Formats: sequence, structure tokens, C-alpha cells
Amino acid sequence: MKLADLVAHLQRSLGILHKQDIQVAARLLGAASEGREERGEGSRFGESSQQSAVSHQHQLKTQNPKLKTQNSAVSNQRSAVSHQHQLKTQNSLAKRRKALLKTLSPTPHSSLLGDDCAAIPDGSGYLLMAAEGMLPSLVETEPWFAGWCAVMVNVSDIYAMGGTPIAVVDTIWSQTTAMSEPLLDGMKAAAAAYNVPIVGGHTNGHSPYNALSVAILGRAEQLITSFDAQPGDRLLLATDFRGKPHSKHPFWNAATTADSMQLRDDLALLPYLANAGLCHAGKDVSMGGMLGTLLMLLETSNCGAVLDLETIPHPPDLPLERWLLCFPSYGFLLSVHPEKVEAVRSLFHERDLICEAIGTIQTTPQLILKDATASAIFWDLSAQPLTGFSPPH
Repeated sequence: MKLADLVAHLQRSLGILHKQDIQVAARLLGAASEGREERGEGSRFGESSQQSAVSHQHQLKTQNPKLKTQNSAVSNQRSAVSHQHQLKTQNSLAKRRKALLKTLSPTPHSSLLGDDCAAIPDGSGYLLMAAEGMLPSLVETEPWFAGWCAVMVNVSDIYAMGGTPIAVVDTIWSQTTAMSEPLLDGMKAAAAAYNVPIVGGHTNGHSPYNALSVAILGRAEQLITSFDAQPGDRLLLATDFRGKPHSKHPFWNAATTADSMQLRDDLALLPYLANAGLCHAGKDVSMGGMLGTLLMLLETSNCGAVLDLETIPHPPDLPLERWLLCFPSYGFLLSVHPEKVEAVRSLFHERDLICEAIGTIQTTPQLILKDATASAIFWDLSAQPLTGFSPPH
């Protein structure tokens, strides 16, 4: 497919982001946040709040805090990073994060709008909160899988920000209690696989419709944030090819039949990267696919990127144009300083995961796609905002 045709195809397909809905939420939450600041209350809104208002965007974006599942390979990697370097990097990132928070409110409860989770300062670290609403058609046609995904996507959000999950709660509305059973079975299976307990929620078995949402609480010592991609950073894609495409939806499933310990240890790489100072910015690849997720990262970081299509790895049985819009069960876009790229790649490779540099962050707020012969502006954020969530000025 020629580059111009591919760009046109991908732009049409990004309609699943429902960006106008998101812009309304951004505007309303931003106004509410400003009003709270004027009253001296601070801002308690984060993506956990925005997600409930914009569940159509994420649709299926589809443990413990002490995390004992990190294997010896990861533990050995820690020794390679000097304690002095960790402290220096962590202090720098913490100061940068706190500076951003202060621009919103002088209270300690401020949280930036647009991250994968709301990050609430708490002692030496952060409490993380997020929520997801499931695609109604998935709840109706594949309730077990919808239940699994409801937990999985929330867990992914926590790890994407360098955290570990603590617990989830759910809200189920069903026409009969019997219809709730496969949803609950799917959630219980995922909760066991990811070692995160379901500790409560709300159930209505006499609803005129069927619906499911799940919220999660986690904790992080250091953050991987959507607000700190820097010009000159290399853009890395980390994913898992040990799966298969869904027969009806643009999902890549490398989770439901995988070994539970493998799932947890693979995810444990993300908080390790954050705590070791190896990665400061990123997002998990969500319902918008690689391109939609990258645009959200660029918008909140107020920058752009050049994406090299020739370097993007994709499963052998999935064409690149489908993979770019696919929602993988394990997928992360990471903005990494050039000198740390090889260290990050090696950690994923040691776990038989894919991790490759696919682009470069730039100052100009445009997403540019290029192949071996041409390049094209895919999206100009200065002319066309995507979600409306952007860094404070």
C-alpha cells in the first residue's frame, strides 16, 4: 500500500477514538478543575474521572504492591544500575512532575488530566486510580472475555505508569443475575492471573440493559507519565507476539491462555524501568491502536514524532495497516533517552518480548509517518487537537 493511501486509510479508521466526545470531557473537566482551584480545593480529577466520561474513547482499552513476581533476571538487572544514578534520575523526574502539579494547584492533591491513571501524590510515591467501561456489544456477545478484559485493561493502565495494582472494584448492570455470571467468571479469571483482588463493587440484576465497568487502585514510587516525552527521545514499542488476533475485533490476545506468572513478570518490567530511571514517559497501547495512543502521548507532552514504518515489528500473520490500529493485550509505547535504549530493549528481549525503536520524538507537534521512499504528515496537533488534554501553560 502506498504511503498516501495508508495515511488516508488510517485517518478514517481513527474514528473509533470519538475525539469530539473526549474534547467535551476535557473542556468540562478542565473548567471544573479551574473552579476548584479558585476555591482553593485543588484538582482531584485524573483519567479515572475522565475515563468514566469518555468510556466511548477507550471502550476496551482494552499484585500486590510489593510485587514478589519479579524473576531473578530482572533482579540481576537492578545491580547494573548504580544507586547513585537511580537517585539522581528519580529526583530529577520527581521535581519535574511536582513542578507540573504546582501549575495546577498549590494543594498536594493535584492530578494532571490525560494520563493513563490519576496519579495522586502520597508520601514518597503516588496512588494510582483508573476506570474503564466495556464496549456494550462485547458485553452482550462475549461476556466472559469482556469480564477478563475489564480487569486486564485496568491492570495495564497501572503498570503503564510504573505502578503495581492493589485492588479492583466492579459495577455490573444486567437484565438477569444469570447474565452476570460469565462477566464475573471472566473478571475472576483475570484477577487470579494478574494477582489483583476484586474487593467490592455494585451489582444490579434487574436492569433493562447489560453493562460493565471496572475501577482500579494501584501505587507507584516513580512514574512513567504521558506528560514528559522529550524531543530527541527514541520511541520504543514493547509488545508480545505470543498470541493471535481476535476473530471479530481489532484485538491481539496474548493473555487469556498465557501462563499467569509470565503475565505478571512481563508487566513487572514497567515499574522496574520507572524505578531504575530508564524510562520517564509512555503509554499503554489502547483502543486507538498504536497511532491513536501515540497521538495522545504527543498531545499531552506538547511535542511531535517521526514514525518510521519500516522499523515497526508486526506479527507475521497480521498486515502492518491492521497492526497499527490493533489493541494488544500487552503493548506499550515508551519515550526513552537515546543512551538508555539498549538497556531497555535488552530487558524485554530477555523475556522473549518484542521491543524495538520505531521513531523519534521531535519538537514540532506533528505526527509524521515515513517509509523508505516518502514521508507524510499524519496529524498536526497544532491545527487539530485530538483529545483536548494538553500540558498546563
